[in-house]
Amino acid sequence: MGKTWIALFSQTGSEIVNVSKRLDRRPDLVITNDRPDHLRKIDPAITSQDFILHETLNRPKEETLTNIFRQYSKDTELIITLHGWLRIIPPKLCNEYNIYNGHPGLITKYPELKGKDPQLKMMNGKYDTMGCVLHEVTAGVDEGEIILSKEVSRKGLEEQDIFRILANISQDLWVEFLKDKL
Repeated sequence: MGKTWIALFSQTGSEIVNVSKRLDRRPDLVITNDRPDHLRKIDPAITSQDFILHETLNRPKEETLTNIFRQYSKDTELIITLHGWLRIIPPKLCNEYNIYNGHPGLITKYPELKGKDPQLKMMNGKYDTMGCVLHEVTAGVDEGEIILSKEVSRKGLEEQDIFRILANISQDLWVEFLKDKL
């Protein structure tokens, strides 16, 4: 039997849509947390009939995530991916499941970019390069083993270019990783 893929997001979900198109495979379930409309606009493709979307509380309880993961992991290996999921995964779940996070900060070279909004930290700092990593999720924030990373020059780039390039790098890393995992 194939592997089951659950993807989580807190922001737009557009990365999940783009990665799914490139893989020609949708997640078996997409989870988002309830956030005020003024904080985000969900990609319309996520709310279409093509994706199964489950909305949790803004700060979902461990029990809620555990129940969902258990339901989807019966008789199959579960791969869980985080795409702008702005909540901490409880340590128990980190130890029990294969969970991976995409991070738009080159924490292999600049550990100070761990945590929220690494793009903004990077733009406000004096960094010659930028990049993304894909890492295992552990109890420590952005502390898991690095699976893939990519670094590029940021010299001469405007803010909108930086965000676009980092988004493209992140999608490339996800496709490379998931085509072999799923």
